[in-house]
Amino acid sequence: MEIEKVYDAKKVEEKWVKFWIDEKIFSSHVDETKKPFTIVIPPPNVTGSLHMGHALNNTLQDIIIRFKKMQGYNTLWIPGTDHGGIATQNVVEKLLKKEGKTKHDLGREKFLETMWNWRASTGDTILDQLKKLGCGLDWDRTRFTMDEACSKSVKKAFKKLYDKGLIYRGKRLVNYCTRCNTALSDIEVEYTGEKSNLWYIKYPIKGSEQYLTVATTRPETMLGDTAVAVNPNDDRYKNLIGKIVILPLTNREIKIVSDYIVDTTFGTGAVKVTPAHDNTDYEIARRNDLEIIEVIDANGKMINVDDKYNGLPVLKAREQIVNDLTEQGYILKIEDYSHSVGKCYRCSTTIEPIMSEQWFLKVEDMSKKASDVAKEGIVKFYPPSWQKPYTLWLDNLRDWCISRQIWWGHRIPVYYCVDKNNNRTNCPEIVEETEPKQCPHCCNTKIVQDTDVLDTWFSSALWPFSVFHWGENENNKELKYYYPTSVLATGHEILYLWVARMVQMGLEFLYHVPFSDVFIHGIVRDKSGKKMSKSLGNVVDPLEVMDKYGTDALRFALAHVAAPGRDMQISDESFLSARNFANKIWNASRFILMNKGDLEISNEPIVKELSDKWIIDEYNFTLHEVTISLDSYEVDVACRVLYDFIWTKFCDWYIELSKIRMVSIDIEEKKQVLSVLLYVLKGTIQMLSPVMPFITDELWSILNNTNKSIVLSSFPKYDTEFVFEKEANEMIVIQEIITKIRNIRSEMNISPAVFIDAKFNVLDNSKESILKDNQDYVKGIAKIKELLIGKDIKREKNSAMTVATGFEIFIPLDGLIDIEKERNRINKEILLVQEDKTRCESKLSKDSFVVRAPKEEVEKIRIRLKESDIKISKLKESLQFIG
Repeated sequence: MEIEKVYDAKKVEEKWVKFWIDEKIFSSHVDETKKPFTIVIPPPNVTGSLHMGHALNNTLQDIIIRFKKMQGYNTLWIPGTDHGGIATQNVVEKLLKKEGKTKHDLGREKFLETMWNWRASTGDTILDQLKKLGCGLDWDRTRFTMDEACSKSVKKAFKKLYDKGLIYRGKRLVNYCTRCNTALSDIEVEYTGEKSNLWYIKYPIKGSEQYLTVATTRPETMLGDTAVAVNPNDDRYKNLIGKIVILPLTNREIKIVSDYIVDTTFGTGAVKVTPAHDNTDYEIARRNDLEIIEVIDANGKMINVDDKYNGLPVLKAREQIVNDLTEQGYILKIEDYSHSVGKCYRCSTTIEPIMSEQWFLKVEDMSKKASDVAKEGIVKFYPPSWQKPYTLWLDNLRDWCISRQIWWGHRIPVYYCVDKNNNRTNCPEIVEETEPKQCPHCCNTKIVQDTDVLDTWFSSALWPFSVFHWGENENNKELKYYYPTSVLATGHEILYLWVARMVQMGLEFLYHVPFSDVFIHGIVRDKSGKKMSKSLGNVVDPLEVMDKYGTDALRFALAHVAAPGRDMQISDESFLSARNFANKIWNASRFILMNKGDLEISNEPIVKELSDKWIIDEYNFTLHEVTISLDSYEVDVACRVLYDFIWTKFCDWYIELSKIRMVSIDIEEKKQVLSVLLYVLKGTIQMLSPVMPFITDELWSILNNTNKSIVLSSFPKYDTEFVFEKEANEMIVIQEIITKIRNIRSEMNISPAVFIDAKFNVLDNSKESILKDNQDYVKGIAKIKELLIGKDIKREKNSAMTVATGFEIFIPLDGLIDIEKERNRINKEILLVQEDKTRCESKLSKDSFVVRAPKEEVEKIRIRLKESDIKISKLKESLQFIG
């Protein structure tokens, strides 16, 4: 068995990525003899390149898939990309802008041709990067949300929902991005804090000298006011409800209405109502049967107003209107004000709520069903704390605006019968999965399609079953076998945008949830806990990390801190530590293989001595913990358990102990030790392989002289025959003794190469035989020349002392250290501790400190004082036995 001296990550990674793909290791086919375990990838946008969020999300999914495959499931992980709607169209429009062109210069057909060409040339970049990450996806099943299979599913879903009366077209208030020129759903609006003003405007009360003061952050929309609203419980305004005020600058009469939604603490407690440009105002208008007047259009300019303001951009209009209100004496005061402002999630333009003709999906019934399955535990969240925000959002969800005024996307499958001038006839709209050749109502052959496209998340919501060709055949064999999928791993930021929508659609069309488990992970932050962003300059590029430290190091570093639902901090130190871990595993494997040579070693461990039983027991316990953790998506726990077992227990303890035994000339003794080493090593790299697939596949192939991937082996199972609780407890005694002696050597600066004597005064008779039977371990690891065990052994002059469970341990120091130098060192340390003690006593003697300082700080000083006394006592005790 040959193994390179140094682990070459790049060489190994290139080899195994090619092998997994060429050999179709992760290819899946319907097999009724096996239970399926399915994951559909959260499809990254075609505009994307691998960032740390992608690396985390896909590493976690890959860990789950590899683990389940090794457990015997017929696993399938489907890859794919999302067309990205607005985001992708923006990218291509920017490219056109560099050429001095716009999409309108090209026209819809040519622009879409350009889009498809761009997608063909760059759209699979991120998939190639996922291959490099080691993702065990079935690449032959790669899907795209606008490919034929997905398109057919989208059209079928739209028609079914339309025929059921759930999709309708209407003019309603929507969030509108004036830069992208499209409507957005509520969850596509991101809110950011902004500093602005609060303008207090006087609205004269008709027929009196009085006025009602209204506070607003948007004076420009007042031209569309159709009422002023007050809370019916607000005693200040009860007598004004029903009266009329004159709208400044227009002289239009509007009513004072009451509504419980009005916040009495905001401004004056009286608010202007502009139903066409504010969601809350729109609801007030519906309840009070108010007129709706539009004063801002889709371009963010003023309409239906006095010529003075007509056509002005919103902010210019605001400036002009405030000036006019001031000149005419309507401004009472202006205050600084900070508030949240809605922004487009793609381009960060301020959102304008406007009235617009759009397509909507009724979601009340769908939302209730999607909420109920979570409340009933049919869909489980990991961690469970995410269930409540999920159900709360669904319970308060409004109808979904599903139309977008862009060109790139699934064009809405609605057709209109038009006359020779392209004007709509009186025939009803036509909804079909394929373009009709003629109007079914009048046989006219002049048909045009609706110009809007569907919200990107509409097609994404169908992803768990559209990838299985549901649009072509609702009862196909693959769909029946692989759906519902098993788990969805995703970040919490798309819990509402995507996860909830998938549950709604899965229940609507297949009458079953799309997945039983939702594994929510956090966001990767920098080492200071800040979100990574280009503006902060703290972005960590996973591709650079893979190149510098190795892909396994990236994967382990991310998985090690990926506690479900919690954000995580990552830094270069994380990756360096993970690379060191990979090197530790490689070096340990190399040591074992070099000692094995050509020897024939038993496949089963030959367990004889205490250390054998201890490491087998620890291995068995680790296996139990890792299996439970991976089954419950606690990948971070599995990683920490494995790290501790491999680095500390296996490498630092058992391998070191085995070195003592393998120097024996008895070949059978050596083979026995190697049987345990190889058994534990093989099982351990199997446990580690879902997280670090490259190094483990390489080692597996060397250890077993095979060209088969480790992922095709069976994940080891907990074995009740390998429980050695008694021996494990005895080994703890030996480890503590060795650790205590090592500590003395370190404190006294005794060279690790120098052999020392040790005397053990027995305090617990039950521990005496443990030490006697295993003293070779202590001698070998702690470098002990003479070891004396007895009762009533007294501490001698010039000796160091420590206490371990069941023993006092004395280490003679004559000839090992400079006694006088050690006395001086101890005396200096006593002085330093005494000075610190005096400072603590001084602080605690002052009432000003004890009374005024934080309780935590006072307690900290008291603890330090107590520790000082203990240190001084110990140091003085040591002085008595030196010199």
